Amino acid sequence: MSALARQEIVNPSPVQQAVIPDALAGRHVLGRARTGSGKTLAFGLPVLVRLAGRTSRPKAPRGLILLPTRELATQVRTAMEPLAQKMGLRLTTVYGGVPINKQISTLRNGVDIVIATPGRLTDLLDRRCMTLDDIEITVLDEADHLCDLGFYKPIDALLTKTPESSQRLLLSATLDGDVNKLVKRHLPKHVLHEVDSGESAVDTMEHHVLVSAATEKSKTAFDLLRANPRSIVFTRTRRGAMRLARQLTQNGIEAVDMHGDLSQRHRERNLEAFSSGRASVIVATDVAARGIHVDRIGLVVHYDAPAEHKAYQHRSGRTARAGESGSVVTMTTPEALRDVMQLQNKAGVTARHHDARTAPSPMTAEALSGAGTEAPHMSSVRQGARTSGNGGGQNRGGGRPQGGFRGNGGGRPQGGGGNRGGGGGRRRSGGSGGSTRVYSSS
Repeated sequence: MSALARQEIVNPSPVQQAVIPDALAGRHVLGRARTGSGKTLAFGLPVLVRLAGRTSRPKAPRGLILLPTRELATQVRTAMEPLAQKMGLRLTTVYGGVPINKQISTLRNGVDIVIATPGRLTDLLDRRCMTLDDIEITVLDEADHLCDLGFYKPIDALLTKTPESSQRLLLSATLDGDVNKLVKRHLPKHVLHEVDSGESAVDTMEHHVLVSAATEKSKTAFDLLRANPRSIVFTRTRRGAMRLARQLTQNGIEAVDMHGDLSQRHRERNLEAFSSGRASVIVATDVAARGIHVDRIGLVVHYDAPAEHKAYQHRSGRTARAGESGSVVTMTTPEALRDVMQLQNKAGVTARHHDARTAPSPMTAEALSGAGTEAPHMSSVRQGARTSGNGGGQNRGGGRPQGGFRGNGGGRPQGGGGNRGGGGGRRRSGGSGGSTRVYSSS
């Protein structure tokens, strides 16, 4: 408890209240929860409690936590290590982008918990530097991101190498597609907790569309980011991220870039610069940003709109975490406005529209929230037409939202579904803002 108190953790979050009791009871747990909801301790505490009091054999850890990126692995270790030390447990991180020999040496000396990305873990197993024969509990965190990155087959193979009798916890923002396949194969008779699945973020997240001429886009971004420090900006390409970060810095806005071509040391240095406040903006690509979990992000900017609505939801979820407020701004030209509206409609978002030429100054998130207009009807926006952002009526695009956000007044999100496998009873979780059901995946 003292270690938790030092991290200013006093009251459990809804996902922790729901997941921890079943996990401590040894059940397979499937948890649907968004980023920033307290998932790390929801699975981390049960792992530590289950493994405490015994020592693992060399090269044979008893706990395994799989994550999609190096940054997430590091962040989970940072959160769990103070608690692990209090309980006499040894943990290590295993990921690519760094020399493998030190990781091999640590495993030979023996660790209780391995926090890993699938690629490097598979490499170590192929080299026979470790075994999964002694695994008692496995966690898949951000399982949807793992599958989005193409890790379904490696994860399936890794889970097959763990003892069939071992416990498994899977946490994800969505439970469809390959995630559902993993559940059916590896989590029989699981308990499903749908807690804090995204709807709670809607009340504290505002969505905006900011229209400007293509020639004025970068200047508009400078004005927006100068007035809103501690922001994350998304571009579609590595070169776009590098160029925009450089331009921001040249215009007096300290920015760092995050993309797949950076070395692990460079990524860590840039993330530390942002976390410490030396940089006020991160400019990132989609894949690189999946490893960025930083609190108190006030603004997310889609400098380049993503290609599909799930990416919009994942990007936007960097703000309004853990009950905090936040704003999301999608920048576009008049010619691309219709595409942006269709994207937001699929994401279940209703956004206010602004013309950059008449937007308030300074262009703070608070000023934007009190300005602009409701989205025009889709039929009134012609592809390639010029818009002033002053007209239009209510966006009627498509009834209930299908994504992780309601926007400013949408209906209940339906995103992702869940495993509704056969059999099992139903139990409602008390007071946690979600539901709990017991299912058999067979």
